[in-house]
Amino acid sequence: MKKVSLITVNYNQNQVTEQLLASIASTNTYPAIQIIVVDNASKQNPVPQWQTQYPNVTFIRSDVNLGFAGGNNLGITAASGHYLFFINNDTEFTPGLVETLVAVLDKHPKVGMVSPKIRYFDQPHLLQYAGFTPMNYYTMRNRCIGQFEQDQGQYDHTTGPTGYVHGAAMMVRRQAMDQAGLMAENFFLYYEEMDWNDHIKRAGYEIWLEPKALIYHKESVSVGKMSGLKEYFMNRNRILFIRRNAPSAFTIMVFYLYFLSVVTPRNLLSYARQGHKGFAGLLFKAIRWNFTNSKTSTHLGYPFN
Repeated sequence: MKKVSLITVNYNQNQVTEQLLASIASTNTYPAIQIIVVDNASKQNPVPQWQTQYPNVTFIRSDVNLGFAGGNNLGITAASGHYLFFINNDTEFTPGLVETLVAVLDKHPKVGMVSPKIRYFDQPHLLQYAGFTPMNYYTMRNRCIGQFEQDQGQYDHTTGPTGYVHGAAMMVRRQAMDQAGLMAENFFLYYEEMDWNDHIKRAGYEIWLEPKALIYHKESVSVGKMSGLKEYFMNRNRILFIRRNAPSAFTIMVFYLYFLSVVTPRNLLSYARQGHKGFAGLLFKAIRWNFTNSKTSTHLGYPFN
């Protein structure tokens, strides 16, 4: 039986993380499991209390906010599993989740990453994810399959390759991770898991969906539906993703023309209509970052203070 290291990151959402741990405890029947929680510099350090409350869980405290990728990469340092299951702390387990995903990796050695089907927690019959279409690198657009559809089992037969796993719940083969490297920490927030997908695919592995496994997701608990933080990193990292993964310089040039002539005016109009003051400045800051920083730069560019 392969050991699974389950890794999640907490940031100022102690109660949400505790709900996840309760969900795992009440549903998981896979015995060879290691649970790792990384606290990503929450204002109130929950780790001392949690170490008493959850003696079988490994807790790691970071004194600085490392972002999604950095927090998960820190969790990897304590992971001893053959497979690593990265889950958002705002998810809820269902029975059989872990063993169903493990079975895919056990049976198919060329699969490097696999995600379960995802439904929205507050609308438990509504799909969030049943796979992704491939990426159009000229526009940095693809489609999340099944999103906002009622789950009537219409995707339950689609076990197999998909465009991308979903960052809310993705099980990764350690061997694939060792060959492709860790998540790129300069993304900080958003698109890092898609970037990792592409790097693992280039290392020779397949990306799969296993819809017979199910997890529920409480969307955007940490960041919120709309925020300056989200808007900045979504735009900055969309460009960064193309810089790191587009197949040619011509593709990158076409994408820049598309982003500047279509995406930027559209976003500015949306900000004006919705009254999002300051978002225009963050958009231009996100664009400027990509013209003034290398694609490996660790300078985030966001005015956190």
